Amino acid sequence: MSELDHIEVVGARAHNLKNIDINIPKNKLVVITGISGSGKSSLAFDTIYAEGHRRYMETFGTYARQFMGEMERPDVDKISGLSPVISIEQKTTNRNPRSTVGTVTEVYDFMRLLFARASEAYSYQTGKKMVKFTDEEILADIYKKYANKKITMLAPIVRGRKGHYRELFEETRKKGFVKVRIDGEIKDLVPKLQVDRYKIHDIELVVDRLVVNDEMRLRMLQSIQQSLQIGKGLVFALVHEPDKLVQYSKKLMCADTGISYEEPSPNTFSFNSPYGACHGCKGLGQQHTINIEAVIPDKSLSIAEGGILPLGEARDAYFYKIVEQLSKKHKFSLKTPIEKLPSSILNLILYGNEEGEIIETEVDENEASYEGVASMIIRWFSESSSEGIREWAEKFMTLKSCSVCNGTRLKRESLFFKVDDKNIAELSALNLHFLFQWFEDLEKRLSQKQQVIAKDILKEISARLGFLLNVGLGYLSLDRPTRTLSGGESQRIRLATQIGSQLQGITYILDEPSIGLHQRDNQQLIEALQNLRDIGNSVLVVEHDKDIMLAADHLIDVGPKAGIHGGKIVAAGTPAQVCKSSSETALYLNNKKKIEVPLERRTGNGNALVLKGATGNNLKGIDVTIPLGTFVLVTGVSGSGKSTLINETLYPILSKHCYDSNIDPMPFKKISGLEHIDKVIEIDQSPIGRTPRSNPATYCNFFTDIRQLYAAVPEAKIRGYNAGRFSFNVKAGRCEVCEGGGLRVIEMNFLPDVYVHCEKCNGKRYNRETLEIRYKGKSISDVLDMTVDEAVEFFQHIPYVYRKIKVLQEVGLGYITLGQSAVTLSGGEAQRVKLSTELAKKDTGKTFYILDEPTTGLHFQDINLLLNVLNKLVNRGNTVLVIEHNLDVIKVADYIIDLGPEGGQGGGQLLYQGEPKGLLKVKESYTAKFLKPELA
Repeated sequence: MSELDHIEVVGARAHNLKNIDINIPKNKLVVITGISGSGKSSLAFDTIYAEGHRRYMETFGTYARQFMGEMERPDVDKISGLSPVISIEQKTTNRNPRSTVGTVTEVYDFMRLLFARASEAYSYQTGKKMVKFTDEEILADIYKKYANKKITMLAPIVRGRKGHYRELFEETRKKGFVKVRIDGEIKDLVPKLQVDRYKIHDIELVVDRLVVNDEMRLRMLQSIQQSLQIGKGLVFALVHEPDKLVQYSKKLMCADTGISYEEPSPNTFSFNSPYGACHGCKGLGQQHTINIEAVIPDKSLSIAEGGILPLGEARDAYFYKIVEQLSKKHKFSLKTPIEKLPSSILNLILYGNEEGEIIETEVDENEASYEGVASMIIRWFSESSSEGIREWAEKFMTLKSCSVCNGTRLKRESLFFKVDDKNIAELSALNLHFLFQWFEDLEKRLSQKQQVIAKDILKEISARLGFLLNVGLGYLSLDRPTRTLSGGESQRIRLATQIGSQLQGITYILDEPSIGLHQRDNQQLIEALQNLRDIGNSVLVVEHDKDIMLAADHLIDVGPKAGIHGGKIVAAGTPAQVCKSSSETALYLNNKKKIEVPLERRTGNGNALVLKGATGNNLKGIDVTIPLGTFVLVTGVSGSGKSTLINETLYPILSKHCYDSNIDPMPFKKISGLEHIDKVIEIDQSPIGRTPRSNPATYCNFFTDIRQLYAAVPEAKIRGYNAGRFSFNVKAGRCEVCEGGGLRVIEMNFLPDVYVHCEKCNGKRYNRETLEIRYKGKSISDVLDMTVDEAVEFFQHIPYVYRKIKVLQEVGLGYITLGQSAVTLSGGEAQRVKLSTELAKKDTGKTFYILDEPTTGLHFQDINLLLNVLNKLVNRGNTVLVIEHNLDVIKVADYIIDLGPEGGQGGGQLLYQGEPKGLLKVKESYTAKFLKPELA
């Protein structure tokens, strides 16, 4: 096989791969699938991508490489036929509050350019169009309007300022000017001329006086130029009989009010630049403001009883002393209930008065100015370098939309530049479907000059928006912060950006791009991937989605099981060839194995949560009923409002009810049924902490229990060891050569660092004395090397440890070791470690679980195991609510809530709630169309 049409991988051994050889066809859509943890990502990312990236790094000189951090050489004998690689993973969502969909996709950058070059400016005071003139245009305008009239050319030198200006008059007199216009009156420039220094003045210099006729044309032009130079781009023409003052400016200026704008540049429209950002929120669109309800939770208490929470109860503290002084001075009692204090006194305590009340305080010899409790909290929050103080202050604050820019992030002037009567913030708030339509026929609505300038920019914007629509993101808007996107959304945005760059001859490697996509939008995603392939790229996709597997040109199945039992190529070829094999994947693709639809569905315990009038984001005031004690599923196309309803409205309400947390829910009218819930557990998509020292035992919190068990062994008690002795992160018991890591790093300067087993402890992490303590014949290091399956047997008689490890086994992670570094877990494994941590928490029978797309990274087989765990929780009386697009999960739910019909503004309606069969009758539901064959 030639290198031209295949990527050949020989002897891949990364993680659990068993020395595999494989040929992957180039310029095709190749899907790599298999059970979670079988080695798909090890092949795609840790072998093929790592090698491509390393080759790129090798092109730099040794000097540059030592600054760039080294790429480890993947454990593979050879890879040939590899073109440059670009990986699009899920993990790298940007958490920066300044990052938005517009900035990530670069559409906003092109829009800034469009507005800087082709927009029209309007005055923010009168709303009229701003004007600007060149020298020739001023001349032409004067000759057109004031032919044969007497005219005085004035250059403004002082506008609306106080002062006597003696030096200024003297200086201009020496330059040869003889007359000046002060506050509308022309005077001679005599020596020692000055004006009243305490009044506000307008002063213009008389540059020339002449009649507007043809002989004077050249002199007029020279006067205009000289006036503009002195007046810094501004010139006044005083027309006589009748007297009338006309302003001309080289800058954008409002003829009525005289306000002028700077020339717009792309930075004028950037909220990440000081030239464009709103000064109130510094371009973030939100501000921390004082939440008076949090500062004074109970108005029936007096100040002495701790009614003002930040002050606390009566005590001997500096700030409290100041308030006592204040009460003596303004004659009010600290023992009066707060509700009975006059509002002026309350304002004084909270905000301090405007002049800064001087207080004779005993605490400090100097005179202190009283700033008010609220002002103090704001100052501490913004100025303190201590994390603790900032957290304390944040309890009394809420995030509100900025009052200066109303959340648009831009300063006032920037919002008055318009293209076709819309400013850049209005366009950013449109969803991409509408934005695309607006740009499509924009060219016809522009003037001739604007068309010439904007032609190329509009082409770029339309193309990029088109790609975003092709990957099913039409419901997003450009001003949506990237940190609020799901993993699948941010990945598809990067996919659209890559398609937009139109590169050729690249190997693209994608990690589950279908996450968060409804079946309806899958087809668009498949077309986007095929589009990447058709312009001449190789596309490798790690994926569990049935549709994408069947649409592949070449399918590779890694298995047969997970972890150490996987790492082999079970089947490879076209999807039809793979379906003939007997692998787990093939059995599910052929429907020989499937997740069974339950014979009867639970109806719950008779109680229900009823949420009424939810209107957050795009929700249209919907009323939702959730029967408790059932498996509830929320579905709907991407962007239909599922996350808004559950994560941003329902979860904050439950969290406030159960734990008194301070997250504010999105707006809703009322909720009933909270008394039947006493605990809420939310499991979202954020990845688990990936440090080499983190492992399943520490992440799931049962390592502490194991350490306490070892500290209770008689031998440990005799030696006086406590639980800390058995931690590999603490000095006493760990091996000091490798600091408890088990590996030593040998630095190779400009080659990759080499990791070797520590020669002192031989990879066991602990020193000899610690390892001498044994429980049932095993040392603490042996426990970390056990697989979950072995540990379940070993700890069978220790219920509090057994319960937590058993959940790991139930979600299908029996093969991982307790001490396996979190860095080496696959996406699906990390997701399940996180699930089992939450699911192992003691449920009360009244617990409400919320899971956001728990099937991320899971194979059909793993979904089956997950459903068993969730059903056990429901059978114990708890409520499990899942947001999911996966049909295998939807079909087994007891109760479905379907939102839609479209995403973004076209969504936010409740299409159906009830048991799954009833959904099939709803015509406008896309979910129903795809669910029908599954329930048949």
